Order: sequence, then C-alpha cells, then structure tokens
Amino acid sequence: MSATTPVITSVLVANRGEIACRVFATCRAMGIGTVAVYSDPDADAPHVRAADAAVALPGSTSAETYLRGDLVIAAARQAGADAIHPGYGFLSENAEFAQAVIDAGLIWIGPPPSSITAMGSKVNAKEAMAAAGVPVLADLDPAAVTAADLPLLIKASAGGGGRGMRIVRELSELDEAVAAAAREAESAFGDATVFCEPYIERGHHIEVQVMADQHGGVWAVGERECSIQRRHQKVVEEAPAPLVERIGGDMRATLYDAARTAASSIGYVGAGTVEFLASADGRFFFLETNTRLQVEHPVTELTTGTDLVAWQLRVAQGEKLDPTEPAATGHSIEVRLYAEDPARDWQPQSGTVHTIDIPADGHFGLLARPGIRVDSGIADGSEISTFYDPMLAKVISWAPTRARAAAMLARALADAKIHGVVTNRDLLVNILREEQYLTGDTDTAYLDTVGLAELSAPLADPRAVQVAAVAAALAQSAAARVQAQVDAGLPSGWRNLPSVYQSKTYLPAGNDDDELTVRYRIERGRVQLPDLAGVDAISWTPSEVVLRVDGVARRYTVTVVDDQVFVDWPGASVALTRVPRYTDPSAVARPGSLLAPMPGSVIRIAVAEGDRVVAGQPLLWLEAMKMEHTIAAPTDGVVSVLAVTEGRQLAVGEVLAVITDDAASDAAASDEAESAESTTTDAATAAE
Repeated sequence: MSATTPVITSVLVANRGEIACRVFATCRAMGIGTVAVYSDPDADAPHVRAADAAVALPGSTSAETYLRGDLVIAAARQAGADAIHPGYGFLSENAEFAQAVIDAGLIWIGPPPSSITAMGSKVNAKEAMAAAGVPVLADLDPAAVTAADLPLLIKASAGGGGRGMRIVRELSELDEAVAAAAREAESAFGDATVFCEPYIERGHHIEVQVMADQHGGVWAVGERECSIQRRHQKVVEEAPAPLVERIGGDMRATLYDAARTAASSIGYVGAGTVEFLASADGRFFFLETNTRLQVEHPVTELTTGTDLVAWQLRVAQGEKLDPTEPAATGHSIEVRLYAEDPARDWQPQSGTVHTIDIPADGHFGLLARPGIRVDSGIADGSEISTFYDPMLAKVISWAPTRARAAAMLARALADAKIHGVVTNRDLLVNILREEQYLTGDTDTAYLDTVGLAELSAPLADPRAVQVAAVAAALAQSAAARVQAQVDAGLPSGWRNLPSVYQSKTYLPAGNDDDELTVRYRIERGRVQLPDLAGVDAISWTPSEVVLRVDGVARRYTVTVVDDQVFVDWPGASVALTRVPRYTDPSAVARPGSLLAPMPGSVIRIAVAEGDRVVAGQPLLWLEAMKMEHTIAAPTDGVVSVLAVTEGRQLAVGEVLAVITDDAASDAAASDEAESAESTTTDAATAAE
C-alpha cells in the first residue's frame, strides 16, 4: 500500500439505530474506532452506547439533527474521526454532503458525488440508463395523463423507502395524489419533485447488489427479491430471488450484466443496489439505483459469505476487488419487524419497548451454520419516537434451502418476547408459513391477493387467549400473596369455608370490545376454573404458570408492566390490559369521539364545526414517521366538535373531533330551539 493510500482509523456513522450499530460491529472487527452522533430523543439509544465516542446533535427532528451535514462534519472533526459512513436514509444519497465530507479532508465511505448526482434524480437516472442500454419504463407527464395510461405510479424523484409514492387508478384521483406525494417527498427528502410511470400490477421487485472499486472493478454480488411490500416499503426480502430461480435460463446473467453496466456507466465506487421491476415472464425494467448500502444487505452477506460493510471500508482505502465475484449458496430471508398495527391500516406505534428478546445465533455478522441473525438498534427500555422510522429489528435466517430458512425464521419470530408496543410480528410469521409464499409466488400484489385479514390474524386463537388470561390471573394472584402483609403463606382469596369465585378482567390487545373475565378459586393447592373446561393449573408463581391444557402441560411466562400483562409461551404471545374494578369517569370519551390512532402532527384539516360528513370522508391528515395518514369520518353525521388545529402535535388517544349522528344533531338543534323559545317566553312574561 503506497504512502498516499488513505488509512481509516476512526469512522463516524452519520446515522442512528440499527445501521449505525451494524457499521460499528464491522469497524470493531477491523480494529477501527467508532463515533456516533445522536439527537435529543436518541441520547441513550443503543447506537450511542455501542460507539467509542458520541457527539450530540441538539434537537429532535431529522431536519434539526441527522440531516444537518455541517453539524455531522463538525462532530467528526471534534471526535477525531477521519472517515464518515452515511448508513442509509438521511444524508446517504446527498451529493452535496458527500462533497462537503471530501472538501473537509475526510474519507467518504460511499460513491463519488458525481455518481450520487447521476442517480439522485430518478427522472435523470432513467434517461442515463436508457442511454446506456438498460431497459426502462417510460416516463409520463402528469399533465398529459389520460385514462389509457392508467394505472400509474407516482414516485418521488429523490429518496426512496416508499415515501412520496401513490398508485392512481382513476383520473379524478390524480391531482390530489400528485399533491400528497409531493408533500410527503418534501417532508422526507427536502425535494417535492415527483414523476409518473406505468404501474405493473403484479410485478416482482428484483435488485442486484453491486460493489465497485476505484480501479474499474465491478462485482454483481447476487440478486434479491423484495416484492412483498406495504405502502411501497419492503416487508420481506430474500436471496436468491424466487422469480429468478423459477425463470432460470440466462435471466440471472442478464440481470447481472445490466447492473454492472448501470454501475460502470456512472463511474460507481462502493456498495450500491440496482433495482428492477420484473414481470412474471422474466422481462425486467430499471427502477432506480440506490447509491448506498441497502436495508436488506444481510441476505446477500449470508448467502455469499461476504461482509459488505468491510468491503465498503476496504474500497474506501483503495483496495481492489478480488478478480472472482463471491458465489451464492443456500437461501436467506429477512423480515422487518416494525412497531405498527397491520390490522389497523398499518398504523405506526410509539412508546416504550419494555422487552425485546429474539432468539438469535448472531448479531450484525456472518453465520457459521444455518441459523438466525438479528440486526437491531433497539434494546429493553428503548423509546420508539414519532420522529423516526418505527423499525425495531431486522431478523434474518440462512439455511441450505428456502423452506428451511422460512421455517427457522417463523419459529424465531413466534418465540420472541416483544413487550410494550404493537408490532407486525404475527403478520410476518403468517407470511412465512403461508402456502402461496412457500411456493415462491410473491409478486407486489401478494398482500392484497392473500388478504391482509388472514395474514394479520393473531397467532393465538381465541381459546389460547382465554388460557393466557388464566395464566395472567394466577400469576397476579401469586404476586399478591408475595406482597401480602399478613398471612402471606395462604392462597389468595382463602376462606375457611367455600366462598364466591375471585375474578380478574382483561382486554386483549387490539380488541377493546371483548373483555375476558377469569373466575377462579384456590382451595387446598388446587384451582377451580368453572368457565374453562380442560384447563388445570399445575403450578403458579408471579412470573411463571404451568397449565395442563386438554391434557398437555404448557409453560407460560408472565410479565406485568403497570396495567399491561404480557403472557409468552413457545410459539405465541398475548398482551392483555387489566381492567380496573371501577372506571374513572374522566377517562371515558364522549360518544362519537374520533381519537388519534397514532402520535403525529396535524398537517391539514378539511372540515369545520357544523359540517355534515359521510362515512369515509377525509376529515384531516396526520404526519407520523414521515408518512401522511388520512383520518376519515367513521360514520355519517355532523362535526359537532373539532378539537385540533393545524400544526398540533398529538399523542395516541387524543380527541380529534366529535361526530354526532344526524338524528342526534337534529334533536340537539330542536332542544336548543325549544330552550331559546322558552327563554324568550320567560323574558316576555317577566316584562309583562
């Protein structure tokens, strides 16, 4: 290595969460120092604790902190870092930031600014790829779109991650969809530019991982399929791609050639991804080039045995790629575990993650044998903020076959203990075990085809939930006796003569209308359960209950946090809320109240008090996790109360508006008229 070859001794990661932890892991393995940056909400985040040093970026929002390139560069200088790794998202595809890093005399662990610029605008990128001979979809001018062009897809020219994307199937929806996509793109990327292209209803999202050095060498490091998406954001990713495996022939070689051509044509250096949209018959079209490391890079690492972050660092120091591309073996599947509720229109969640314990064989690195890898920037006690993406973890499996990889991953997720926030865990397990998925038939319409109701169904059936409630009740009973001041050795509810049953009532998570009441009586070491045949208690402590269910002994772990009770057992979990014996009247919402389904900010209001609305009519829009969410009227009626204003920050459960049905409104108006008439009559009488 020559004297002019740059040497990296300390890396600042201009990012947060899981990707910062991921880069730090490889840096430690290579003997390189690490520096974290953090916003106010992230002051005690795992990525801060994982670094050798950390520098605060005062503020809460991305715009105040992680998107401030000047502050990030100043932090690198302050901490003595000689290189900056951008991770993904935030400034990772910002050419001006990349150039500023270089101008500051720091090593930029990413592609040249010119490559980022070339691919930064999807409109310009498609033109460049067409000129290089890579197949592309035609661009459509929103002002010139006709019914013959439908359906079409509106996309943000800058950024990715599904933000600023809308599908349009009716011309009447076009203007509002363009405006909404532009607003979302401006919020997420600082660039409101959007464009349209034909929408392939049942396409396959195929991408090729590329790695290029500073000497003209380019690898195509395997392909991935990322077709299972919600709101144009990936949910399940895997390598190799089932579609490419099914088509066979020269499809893989042709994809790799197109990806290498795309990288070479823009002088690419470092890790990147060339994304394509493929039809069921194997035809494919260029979508975009992500000039950074992808969220789903672990599936490529596990199938090729290649540490992509290590190669990013090696390339940044001038090393050449090996002459032979890494070969892929086996199958790897990654799922994104989000704090969100799929059954309620993917509502993002926030709050405290009390416990996150996912069975794993490794973290952030390669696996020596079939197993599970977990990449996460969340730990017990972490707060899920409304300011950032609600991803809790990436859970990845590797096995010799796809079927085994899916089975292992499903079991790891089903056995995970995740307490404190609603997640998409059950959805992920159901996908991995669903017949159509297991055949490899996973196009972009998969969730709609199979049905979200089926896929988001709880792993625990109603009887399992009832049994879990029994475990919760007995654990709480045992805890009460442990804490008892008098006669702690006696069972809860003990009487010297038979007495009434004790009872505890719970609400299962996500089902506020279905209370579960457990009646039980403990007598001479035995538990009587009059309402649940086939269930007997073997032992019970405040944290563990063993029940015989239909003749089979099962062990339940019980965790209590305030009014929440979490019951876990092999293959499933249930979250319950304890119902108090007496209800606080101040906690009861007024009839007709429309409550905030998620934390966020009110960005638009479409109605005023007194307006008549119909079910499904948009009332207002919230922004949460950089996405727009429409709040619609749940029923026909009148907006009798509008409790919010634009710009207001909301917590979950805050009252947005009160919708009174027409009959009630007419009755109220009649009462008001009668009251007014009575007042007038009384006044006239008094005057006489």
